[in-house]
Amino acid sequence: MASLPDDGKVQASSVEQKDQNLHNFSTSGVSIEEIARIRQQCKEESFWYRALPLSLGSMLVVQGLVANGTFKANPRSGALPKMALAGAMGFAVGTMSYIRTCQKKFESIGVQFCPGQKRHCPHTCKECKAKSEKSELETGKTGKIQDSHFVKRSD
Repeated sequence: MASLPDDGKVQASSVEQKDQNLHNFSTSGVSIEEIARIRQQCKEESFWYRALPLSLGSMLVVQGLVANGTFKANPRSGALPKMALAGAMGFAVGTMSYIRTCQKKFESIGVQFCPGQKRHCPHTCKECKAKSEKSELETGKTGKIQDSHFVKRSD
């Protein structure tokens, strides 16, 4: 849904702009099938190699702690709520721990993630340029953030 203003230029709707903001990466000639393949591979590997082992391991540890008496079992439902919580947390931590590995896989085929990264982007987009200019204004030649209440001394 694009609108046509008086000057004849096409503007993207807010829905399209939100969609573009969700995908802040440049593909630089990589096929969509390749991206989909790596995404599916990352999903499977993060599940089998990180999420499932951490989930099962944390559930076993909690069950052992309940059986040992370190954790007290719920009188109505036993150790199940604690084990379920440990399993869910292990699954989430395991999945998140695989993010950097997947990001490296995408970068190996040429997909660059920006501007969400903390390190410098390989290209200069408007948002990166604005952040760079803002940080240069906030930091002076000394590299420290300057406060408007203090006068800068020249040493």
